Amino acid sequence: MQDRDLNEYSPSRSLSSKHLSCSHRLCDTGSNCKTNKQQCPYTVNYLSENTSSSGLLVEDILHLQSSDGSSGSKSNSSVQAPVVFGCGMKQSGGYLDGVAPDGLIGLGPGESSVPSFLAKSGLIRDSFSLCFNEDDSGRLFFGDQGPIVQQSTPFLPLDGMFSTYIIGVEACCIGSSCPKVTSFNAQFDSGTSFTLLPGHAYGAIAEEFDKQVNATRTTFQGSPWEYCYVPSSQQLPKIPTLTLMFQQNNSFVVYNPVFVSYNNQGINGFCLAIQPADGDLGIIGQNFMTGYRLVFDRENKKLAWSHSNCQDLSLGKRMPISPSNGSSSNPLPADEQQRTKGHAVAPAVAGRAPQTPSVVSSQISQMVSYRQHWHYYWLLLFQLLSVFY
Repeated sequence: MQDRDLNEYSPSRSLSSKHLSCSHRLCDTGSNCKTNKQQCPYTVNYLSENTSSSGLLVEDILHLQSSDGSSGSKSNSSVQAPVVFGCGMKQSGGYLDGVAPDGLIGLGPGESSVPSFLAKSGLIRDSFSLCFNEDDSGRLFFGDQGPIVQQSTPFLPLDGMFSTYIIGVEACCIGSSCPKVTSFNAQFDSGTSFTLLPGHAYGAIAEEFDKQVNATRTTFQGSPWEYCYVPSSQQLPKIPTLTLMFQQNNSFVVYNPVFVSYNNQGINGFCLAIQPADGDLGIIGQNFMTGYRLVFDRENKKLAWSHSNCQDLSLGKRMPISPSNGSSSNPLPADEQQRTKGHAVAPAVAGRAPQTPSVVSSQISQMVSYRQHWHYYWLLLFQLLSVFY
């Protein structure tokens, strides 16, 4: 890990920055420009808390430090990857409250996301992995297709297109009990702090959890969750596991699906950190992802996972020197070890933001010594490493 002083990005201070013109293929608002040579503006509107960002599209170089693929040791070589991103000039809503203070990195399937730029440049296979650990650390590996032994499930199209990372859950189990009618589709979204499930699945899972947990149900003022509890002692009782079942009997076990609150004496309470979603599409949020190396394999259109503490990661699968199109294949892991703390929740996919409240009540905030500060992963200014074979 390296501690670095990070400065606010300014195109005017970067010798390699380029403004995109309105005639550029990535300029979606080009039809609104007065001339083709005008700088391309962007506007992104999110559903959460009337949050938006607008500014100009900029192209610049992302510098990736390389390391040895087997040992993880750093080398002096580097990769220079051109990427296009929005340089915000006017923000509203959650951004004014400190959401994403260092930027928001785009990891979606669209052609303007960072993995898409890297893959199209021939620097990586079209895949990346995320790993979230319980100690507030995490890693992002560009080009990673995961270890040889891992479970997986295919991505599903939305309206005929693979525009986001949607998976199909066949059943949900609490402990060893699997309630009926708990199948649903969900977006796997690391940009959402907590999980939202369609109403039918949420009701069945929450009721079964309530039956199995050994604690007194209560309510916390301002809490976004319905199923909250006070333990009989200052210790957290045994929490039943929540298991998502997929095709071919693949399973994804969530060992700790609760939000724990603390006071000066210890644990003050806990809540099942799941909310009902608006509509039939759920969102698997970051609180379900801890302890896993999650591979978003866009090339093979599947999500894969394996247990990991995020510290023992190597690229596992030895990938060919060149992808099938003949371009080079250099996996680029990003080692994000910053310790920035906060309660902010990043807006997710534009037009499909989570219904996550932006503010937890002062009562909850005072109680919480939350061990998982979920927003760290999307900070734009990562410490980036790359791996060569």
